[in-house]
This record gives sequence, structure tokens and C-alpha cells, in this order.
Amino acid sequence: MTRDNVLPLLKVRDLGLRLDGRWLFRNLDFSLLPKEFLALTGPSGVGKSSLLSCLAGTREPTEGEVVHNFTKDEGIGIVFQDLLLTDGASVLTNSLCGRLNRYGFARTLWGFSEQDRADAYNTLQELGIAGLAHKWAAETSRGEQQRVAIARALLQEPALYLADEPVASLDSTRADVALSLFQREARKHGRPVFAALHDSRQVEQFADRELKLAANCPGDWTLQSVPRHAL
Repeated sequence: MTRDNVLPLLKVRDLGLRLDGRWLFRNLDFSLLPKEFLALTGPSGVGKSSLLSCLAGTREPTEGEVVHNFTKDEGIGIVFQDLLLTDGASVLTNSLCGRLNRYGFARTLWGFSEQDRADAYNTLQELGIAGLAHKWAAETSRGEQQRVAIARALLQEPALYLADEPVASLDSTRADVALSLFQREARKHGRPVFAALHDSRQVEQFADRELKLAANCPGDWTLQSVPRHAL
């Protein structure tokens, strides 16, 4: 993937975050290009979730800036660790919430179109949870709920995706299926992915580049291409 003359959808400049008297990261400079899968790695507590929150606009960085080169309507598809599902709604309804950005509030009172519902079923099918479509979200397992949150993000069809350990509760086979869908979004549709991952095999298989944060050294981060190996 060439980076010449390609406008990044997200640009980070000299980004830093200080919490509770401690710098988590500093001087971060990187961009996210269309068609790219960028993996975020590093030890627990190093600031991966906080960085994703800064990029999503839900946390204010201490220094630096985040530039979004897309419209507000396009938005960001987010899968954070708390998932933010509606327990008293079905798996199907939760996934369809990804389409809410397309309609005004009054329009959603009449429900979703047949095409929206078909798209949702297809996405749930790809993730292996179509059989749970009419089950309450609260009645599903953590791994199933993660896949519902992934389906919701995919159905949004946003400018880009931010995901915080999106497959942490899945076995390797189901995790690979989910990550392959994110990879397809990047490669086929030009919707890049920035995902925190803890499994080095997943990084090697799905990511184009890896941003690694260092423990106790907030400015000692690395950004490098991921070598391709036979899998």
C-alpha cells in the first residue's frame, strides 16, 4: 500500500494524554489511510483504550490534535469494550441501530426498511449469530454480544472503524471471521480499521501496520509495517 498522494481519513499530530499525574502517551504522529487495517498493541494499562477514546472524540487529549477528513454524517463505527448494547432489545434491533445515522428520529418511529433488515440478517449470518436475531441482548453471552456490537458497527457503513479488543471474548475461529469482515471493509470499501488487538497472530494475519505503545515510556512508541508470513 503506497502512502503517496493519498488523503488520510484520520490524522494524529503530536498527540499526548496525561491522566492522574501520569503520561500514557506523548508525541504520537500517525495517519489512517483508506483500505488500511492498523493494529494497536501494547501491554495492559498502557493507554490503548484511552487513545481510541481520543480518536473517537469521547476524551479530550492533553496535547496535540486529531484531524478527521470526512463528514459528520459519515461518522465513525465504534466497538468499545463496554459494547453499549440495549439489553431489553433484540439482537436484530441492536444491530439495526447501526443504521440510525441514515434517518431522522421521526423516520425511525416507523421502523427500518426491508433492505435494512435484510442487510442486518446477512451480517448476523456472516458472524454466526443469525439464529439469535430475536433473542434479547441480555440473554446472550459476552462473546455473542461482542458480535452484535460488531454487526452494529458494520451496518453503519461509516468512514472508518475504531475497535477496542473487539474479539477478545471469541475463540480463534470466530475471531478470524469477525476480523476478516473488518479487513473486507477496509480493502473492498475503503473504510479503514484501527483496532486494539492482543493476539500477535491476528496482527500478522489481518493488519497492514502496527502501532505499539510502550509501558512506562510514553514517548517510546513504534509504528511499523506488518511482515507477511505464510499462515
